[in-house]
Amino acid sequence: QVQLVESGGGLVRAGGSLRLSCAASGSFFRINTMGWYRQAPGKQRELVATVTSGGSLNYADSVKGRFTISRDNAKNTAYLEMNSLKPEDTAVYYCNAEVSRFGIAWGQGTQVFVSS
Repeated sequence: QVQLVESGGGLVRAGGSLRLSCAASGSFFRINTMGWYRQAPGKQRELVATVTSGGSLNYADSVKGRFTISRDNAKNTAYLEMNSLKPEDTAVYYCNAEVSRFGIAWGQGTQVFVSS
């Protein structure tokens, strides 16, 4: 079993910053790709950013240059540094991990609200 717990969401004004964390726990062999997704009200869940175990990065065009994903493999933790936040970034942010011999795990989500 793998559990992902997100933290760091909250309310921020446009132009502000937040840092999300996602900690993986449980019994598992290896975590491959970790990522962040988000879902705004009335919209489908969408990819925000991913990072592989080797450090390869991928970002949605809408967040390039503003968001930075990183991970600490020793701590099984991923981070999402969000700068220059916009009201359209408002969403529930979900952590995702591809875990060897397990499959895909999701966190419970953390709310980010950006006021104008």
